[in-house]
Amino acid sequence: MPLVTAIMSLREALIAALRSLFRGKSFLKALLAFWTASPVAPGVPIPPQDAGAKAGADPAADFLAEAEHLLLGYIEAGGLKRFSRQLKRQFKERLWSNPECMLPSYNSQLPTGYESGQYLALDVGGSTLRVALVELGGKGAEGAKGAEAGIIRMDSFKIDNHVRSLRGTLFFDWMAERIHRTVAKDSTKGHTPELPLLMGLAWSFPIEQTSSKGGKLSTMGKGFLAHEGLLGQDLGNIIKSACQKQGLHVELSAIVNDSSAALLSEAYTNPSTRFSLILGTGVNIAVHLPVTTMDQPKFGDRPSSWHEKASHVIVNTELGMFGHDILPLTKWDKLLKADHPRPDFQPLEQLVSGYYLGEICRLALLDAIASTGVFGGNVPPSLQTPYSLSTETLSLIEADTNPDLSVALETFTIRHPIPSYRPTVADMTFLRTLASHVSRRSASVVAASLYALWELKADAERALLADPSSSSSCTFAAAEADAELAIASSKTTVAFNGSVVEQYPRYLARLQAFVDGLLAETGDENGDGDGAQGPTELKKGSIALVEAKESSLRGAAVALACLS
Repeated sequence: MPLVTAIMSLREALIAALRSLFRGKSFLKALLAFWTASPVAPGVPIPPQDAGAKAGADPAADFLAEAEHLLLGYIEAGGLKRFSRQLKRQFKERLWSNPECMLPSYNSQLPTGYESGQYLALDVGGSTLRVALVELGGKGAEGAKGAEAGIIRMDSFKIDNHVRSLRGTLFFDWMAERIHRTVAKDSTKGHTPELPLLMGLAWSFPIEQTSSKGGKLSTMGKGFLAHEGLLGQDLGNIIKSACQKQGLHVELSAIVNDSSAALLSEAYTNPSTRFSLILGTGVNIAVHLPVTTMDQPKFGDRPSSWHEKASHVIVNTELGMFGHDILPLTKWDKLLKADHPRPDFQPLEQLVSGYYLGEICRLALLDAIASTGVFGGNVPPSLQTPYSLSTETLSLIEADTNPDLSVALETFTIRHPIPSYRPTVADMTFLRTLASHVSRRSASVVAASLYALWELKADAERALLADPSSSSSCTFAAAEADAELAIASSKTTVAFNGSVVEQYPRYLARLQAFVDGLLAETGDENGDGDGAQGPTELKKGSIALVEAKESSLRGAAVALACLS
């Protein structure tokens, strides 16, 4: 029997060691810990131990410390700067090689702030159509007054499953009728086929854009059937024809995506804006870059007149697609990827966006419940389902600063009840801390992305100024004007919107702190990681994150104004 008992104890020790290994501990360390904590067989004396250390053991605290290391350890000892350099190399490579990201828009001009007029703006998203009349006030005659952009009328229309199922022209007829409702509330006198009302569109679906005002309609996805029978046709002409049935004389003159719209919207009132960040369910960054930073095939078949005028262009980075082989993945990220239908399509987005933050935390929490006994060792039945722990729930839990965490406890208990067990303050404190590690890592990765693009832009501006022959006299003059904002002694503004960066507790402050920390670091600053000393002026700059309110509508209107 002693031999059998010893064998059983060895089996238990191995199982416990493997569980600890899953938590990131050394196998030998875990095995020895279990072996010395339990007698090998009856009658064998327990080795002497530090009774105080054993009494103070806290598996939950150990788990949180380990989680913090797994999620955020990569930023220590200059690690965030090294990661940013790696991202920068990927950005540079894909400006020349990849047709799916680093996509130049048709927006080659930023607003001056003097543009003025009234414009019709549309924002077509997955669940809402918004139609607005936007008034651009422009700067005062002497330039003393800042530019103003106001929405003088806006109507929102829900896009439900019935609307999504409308096929072909039926969907655009539905759109046109809602556009007419909004426009009819104001005078449309004077708009004729020869003098139509100019319209800008923020379009949240795939489109093969062929000009600033046109593009071939593609499969829309998200349950929409409007593309049926219309694939490849010009979106501008489709909408124009639908509006004509309503007696409206409109001209779709500008199409922008959400990231370009945010940049244009803030640039109208804040001339230092050169970047935009969208961070909600997904993530994206747009950046204003010299056209010389990318290969000519990226621009497609654009007329020579566009190239003659364009010194810079707003680039849609499609940020979520980056990070292959360099991201700081944890065991929970790998579990997420293992069950993802397209695990390598948007690897960076899986670490930072609102769609995934709750799922990363759910996987970590399941691990913790099994290995530490938090929540009484009980898994809420609802959390057995992937993506059942929403980022919104995490935000409500992190927002609760009450000592008794009453709001967090109520929120979690209602959304994820556990039969015969009520979570404690200690349980909720654990989850709140775990969520903060997940959200902080997200902010650090986004900060590294912004900083890498900021350095890339500064390098590109200097290269352009150092070699005037690389551009025409027109584009070089424009480059000189923009260079003052590329040199880091100037303030650079990043326009942002999206539910995570706007609403998640302390996210914006964490993001700004990480960006400031990267700006403050010294050492190898050329971004190539070769040890050479880069330009010291990079250390003098500032990057400010500023909310771009109603950026889709305002940005569509500003894009129109820039063209006209």
